Amino acid sequence: MKLFVKFDFNAVCTKVLREKLEELDLKYNILGFGEVELLEKLSTEKYNSFTDALSDYNIEIVENQKSILVQKIKDTIVDMVFNEDTTVNVKTSVYLADTLGHSYGYLSNLFSEVTYTSIENFIILQKIEYTKQLIIKGNLSLTEISFKLNYSSVAHLSTQFKNTTGITPSAFQRIITKRREIQQNN
Repeated sequence: MKLFVKFDFNAVCTKVLREKLEELDLKYNILGFGEVELLEKLSTEKYNSFTDALSDYNIEIVENQKSILVQKIKDTIVDMVFNEDTTVNVKTSVYLADTLGHSYGYLSNLFSEVTYTSIENFIILQKIEYTKQLIIKGNLSLTEISFKLNYSSVAHLSTQFKNTTGITPSAFQRIITKRREIQQNN
């Protein structure tokens, strides 16, 4: 039997952080997605224990300032794309610059320097991942999905989906439907 699971990255990561911080009896404040303020100085032993505990979940502490800002860019984009409650109706460049307090040019150059890809490519990948999740959930049409993700048309979404995955969103829908039918018959 196969199950399809929906989850909130932010909630999962926050829960893991809280559990691991509490296991080590550390005093902390979670400031935002991916940001934790420790209210006490960590011994080397506790720091190593904490990083080891997080590594079990493929979570790592970012120490380089450039990498920290790139991670904030990624987190902001993921939050913007996957946010169920609101649809961001401003240009991504404006949203990132306003949210992170740096010019978009600076953010874009830094992101490319550290990740060897562009912010635009990262956004497309996130949108396609979210599109796949929404198709699997099955309660929105492709028109509704393209509107939700601020595409100018279903054709634009379809083109990016096919360029990224190799198949069209409609073909992906058919695959998911066929898999569900097979599972129900077994």
